[in-house]
Amino acid sequence: MADEEHRRPLEHRRLLVVSTNYAPELTGIGPYAAQLAEHWAARGADTHVLTGMPHYPSWRTEEPYRGVWRTEEHRAGVTVHRRRHYVPPRQSALRRAAFEASVLAHGLAAPPRQRPDAVISQMPSLAGGVIGARLARRHRVPYLPVVQDLMGAAAAQSGIRGGGRAAALASRAERYALGAATLVGVIHESFVPRVTAYGVDPGRIRLVPNWSHVRAPSADRAATRARLGWREGTPVVLHSGNMGLKQGLEVLVDAARLAPEIRIVLMGDGNQRDTLWARAAGLPNLDFLPPADAEEFTDILAAADVLAVTQRASVLDMSVPSKLTSYFVSGRPVVASVADEGGTAQEVRRSGAGLLVAPEDPAAVLGAVRKLVESPAEADGLGAHGPRYVARHLGREAALARFDALLTEALQDDRGRPRP
Repeated sequence: MADEEHRRPLEHRRLLVVSTNYAPELTGIGPYAAQLAEHWAARGADTHVLTGMPHYPSWRTEEPYRGVWRTEEHRAGVTVHRRRHYVPPRQSALRRAAFEASVLAHGLAAPPRQRPDAVISQMPSLAGGVIGARLARRHRVPYLPVVQDLMGAAAAQSGIRGGGRAAALASRAERYALGAATLVGVIHESFVPRVTAYGVDPGRIRLVPNWSHVRAPSADRAATRARLGWREGTPVVLHSGNMGLKQGLEVLVDAARLAPEIRIVLMGDGNQRDTLWARAAGLPNLDFLPPADAEEFTDILAAADVLAVTQRASVLDMSVPSKLTSYFVSGRPVVASVADEGGTAQEVRRSGAGLLVAPEDPAAVLGAVRKLVESPAEADGLGAHGPRYVARHLGREAALARFDALLTEALQDDRGRPRP
C-alpha cells in the first residue's frame, strides 16, 4: 500500500494552478500551464486553474471573451476559472502595472471556492505569484511557484519605458512570492542565482525544464513553401512568437534592409508589431504572418531555411524563450542573436542546433545566415541536432515526471508543518 501511495500521490488531491496565461493560447507559457494541469487531472487530481482571459501574444482579448466578467469552463478534465482583467494594447511600466493590478485584484476578490491541497503558480505573472502565495497561506497548504521568467529582471533589461521603477516594484513582489514557497521550480539553471538573491535557500530550488509541446513536422516542405509564396532559391529566415520589447526584432528588420536577396518572415503578434511594421515600410523582402495554428505550426517552421531567436543585448537572466523547444523539433538550424552569457545562449550551445551571434547586430545575423545558406550540409547537420536534443532532454513525459516529483515532495515535506 505504501508503494502504491508513493506512485499515485495525486489521486483524490485537489490542486489549484494559478497562471495568467492558459489555453487556448498557443504560444508562451499558456500551453505549458494547460498541459501540466491536464496531466494532473489525468492522474486523478481534482485540478482547478485560476487564469485570465485569452489575450497573448496579440495583447487583445480574444473575441469570445470580450465583455465577459467571470466564467467557468471545463477543458480536458480541468476546471478553468477565468477572471476579467485589463489588457494593455501597448507596453509601458505604468500599463504593465495596471495589468498586473487588475489580475491581482480580481483573482483575490473571486478565487475558486474549493479548498486546494496545494497551490502552484506560473511566474512571470507577478499577480499570479502573489495570488498563489496568498491563497496557499489562507488555506495553510504547500505553495509552489514555477519561475518561467523574472519580471524584476525583465523590467530592468527589456527597455520598457519606466523600467527602473517597475523593476524595483516587481522585485519586491517576486521576493514575497518566492519567499513564501515550500519549494521553488525553475525552468533553467540560469535563474538560480537571481532566485537565491531573493533570499530563497538553494536547497529549496528544483530544476523543472520546459518540454517540447508541439508535434514533429509532417507536411512536404516544398509544398508548404509554395503555399506560403516562398520561392525556391530564396533563403527564408523565420522568427516565430511574441513581438515584444525584449525580443529586439528591429535587428531582423534592419537585416532585411541590408540583404534584399534574403526573405525575413516575422510570424506571430505582440505589442511591438505595429512599430515593426512601420519600421519595415517599403521592404519587399520582409513579411508579417499571423500566428500559425497548432496543425501547421511546425510545418511552417520546417519550411524555413533558418530560424531566428533574438533578444536585446541587455537581456541576460530574465528569460529563456519557450520558442526554442519548438524550433528544435522542426529540424532547422537556429541563429541566435542574444547575449553570450545568457540562458538562451546556454541552451543553443547545449543543443548544438545553431549559431550564436552578437545581439542587436544585423550584419552579424546576416553573416551567420549566409554561412548556413552557402553550406547546406552544415545547416542540415546543425538542424538535425535539434530533434535529437528534444528526444534526449525535452521529452514531455520526463518533464512532467519532474513536476510530479516536485509536487509530491512539497506535499510530503509540508505534512505537519505549521503554516505562517
